[in-house]
Amino acid sequence: MSAPGGNPVPSAPPSYEEAVSINMNYPHPYPIPGQKPDGKGMNPPPHMGQPPPANNPVTVQTVYVQQPVLFYDRPVQMCCPSCNQVIVTRLSYDSGALTWLSCGGLCLLGCIAGCCLIPFCIDALKDVDHTCPKCSALVGSYKRL
Repeated sequence: MSAPGGNPVPSAPPSYEEAVSINMNYPHPYPIPGQKPDGKGMNPPPHMGQPPPANNPVTVQTVYVQQPVLFYDRPVQMCCPSCNQVIVTRLSYDSGALTWLSCGGLCLLGCIAGCCLIPFCIDALKDVDHTCPKCSALVGSYKRL
């Protein structure tokens, strides 16, 4: 059978036996069962001659890592490390370094008639402690200086 261009058209692909017999002259990449390798560059797989590896059960442990909580002068929603409840922290204000420095600065400016005590009335100049409203544990603090 010929095509109009003069090139012969193959009638069918080769059979399995024909395709396998074509490659019989090439060495096999893997040892054939029942035959010994000829020793020319062929190494047996590393597991031959050794017992198969044991299937030991794998223990999986899930660890939850809590992101560090940054405390500022606003309430924070978090999980209390003491009672493990989801809470919104309760704030309490304490006089800190910024409060005392502000008081000292007002004294140096001449406000000694009681005006130097104004920083002790302003929460924006005080340090903030965050406590748990359920167990009253101190969970964090925010220092102004």
